[in-house]
Amino acid sequence: MTLFKKVLLCFSVTLLLNCASGYEIIAPKSINYISKIETENVKLEYKYNLLDKKYAKKELKKGVKLVAVKISNNTTRDLVFGKDIKLTYLNGSEAFVMENETVFKTLKQSTASYLFYLLLTPMNLYTYKTNNYGVQETNSSTPIGLIIGPGLAGGNMIAAGSANKKFESELLNYNLNGTIIKKEEVKYGLIGIRTNSFESLKLKVE
Repeated sequence: MTLFKKVLLCFSVTLLLNCASGYEIIAPKSINYISKIETENVKLEYKYNLLDKKYAKKELKKGVKLVAVKISNNTTRDLVFGKDIKLTYLNGSEAFVMENETVFKTLKQSTASYLFYLLLTPMNLYTYKTNNYGVQETNSSTPIGLIIGPGLAGGNMIAAGSANKKFESELLNYNLNGTIIKKEEVKYGLIGIRTNSFESLKLKVE
C-alpha cells in the first residue's frame, strides 16, 4: 500500500468516526423494566444503558448516567418527586439527581465542533501525466475541497442539531423533578444522575 493510500485510508476512517450521530428515541413507557424494588407501597422500576454512539461516550466522559424510571404510587396520598420521594442507592445514600436541562447541556453533541471540516476547503484533487522526458507533471487540479469541506461541516451540524433537538424534547417530556405523582398513579421519567457507576437504586419515601 502506497503512502498516499495509507494517508487516504486514515483520513477516511477519521471522517467516519467523527461524523454526527443520530438520536434513538428512548420511550420510557415502552421499556421492559428488569430492575424493580418497592418501598412503602411505592414501586420503582428502572433501566440504565439508554444512550448510544456519541451520547453514550459523553455519559462516560462526563460522569453522568441517564436512567429511565417507572414509578407506581400505591399509597393513599399524592407524592412529589424530589420532595416526598427521593432517589437513593441501596446503601441509603441519596443519588445526585440533575435537572434535565443540565443533563441535556452536559450530554448534547457540539455542533460547532464540526466546523473543523472547513479545514478541508483548500484541498485539491490533482491528476498527473508523464511528459515526453518521462517526468510526471500536473495535468489538472480540481478544487474538491470547496464542496467537501462546507458539505461535511454543514451536513454534520444539521444532523447533530436535529439529534439534539429530539434528545432535548424527550428529556423535557419525561422530566420528573417536582412532578406530582397522584395516589394509584404511574409515572414514567428520564432522570440524570451524577455518577460513574451503575449502582442499584431505590426510593426513599418521606
